[in-house]
Amino acid sequence: MPGDDGPDTLTSALPSATARVLAFAAIVVAGACGGLIGYGVADLQCTGDCGTALGLGALAGAVVAAGGVAVVAVLVLRAMGEWRVIQHEQSGGEPPEDRRSG
Repeated sequence: MPGDDGPDTLTSALPSATARVLAFAAIVVAGACGGLIGYGVADLQCTGDCGTALGLGALAGAVVAAGGVAVVAVLVLRAMGEWRVIQHEQSGGEPPEDRRSG
C-alpha cells in the first residue's frame, strides 16, 4: 500500500496528539488554579473596594502558574520526542526526518 512504511518506521519524533492535548489541558487547569490562588491572596490583603487589586492578583497568579506548567510541559514533550528517537534508533531504524524545518 503506498505511503505505508510499516510498523517499524518512525516518521516523526513529535509526541502524540493525545500528549499535546493533555499538556494544553494541564496548562489551562494550572492557569485557572493560579488565578484562584492569586484572587484569594489579593482578597486577604485588601479591604474596601478592591476590584482592580483582585483582578490583578488573579491575572498575576494565572500567568505565573500557567507559565510554569507550560515550561514543564514543553520539556516533557521534548523528552518524549527524544525518547522515541532513541528507542527507534536502538531498534535499528533510521532517525526520523525533522519536520520543524519546512
